[in-house]
Amino acid sequence: QVQLVESGGGLVQPGGSLRLSCAASGFTFSKYAMSWYRQAPGKERELVAAVTSGGSTSYADSVKGRSTISRDNAKNTVSLQMNILKPEDTAVYYCNAEMFWGLRKYEYWGQGTQVTVSS
Repeated sequence: QVQLVESGGGLVQPGGSLRLSCAASGFTFSKYAMSWYRQAPGKERELVAAVTSGGSTSYADSVKGRSTISRDNAKNTVSLQMNILKPEDTAVYYCNAEMFWGLRKYEYWGQGTQVTVSS
């Protein structure tokens, strides 16, 4: 079955770094766009960064210049390196896989990993 398993979250001090990873299985990873979303308490889920099946990347303004998303199609993994972390980066981070096939959308979500930025 389809699985997206995130890892790498935790407690980090402001200014620190974290690397989130997502291991995918159960679908053809290379055909999917992969993204990281986050949801802070009381807020809507928001897109943080995305990488297309072709390797193009995009970032939310809030993390641009501080984060790098990358994918490894050989290992079926997608990672998010986050630097210069701020308290406002505190959220549950979710891995997302998405593909459009004709008019049909295929989408999968991980269970999330908590990132807390605090001194």
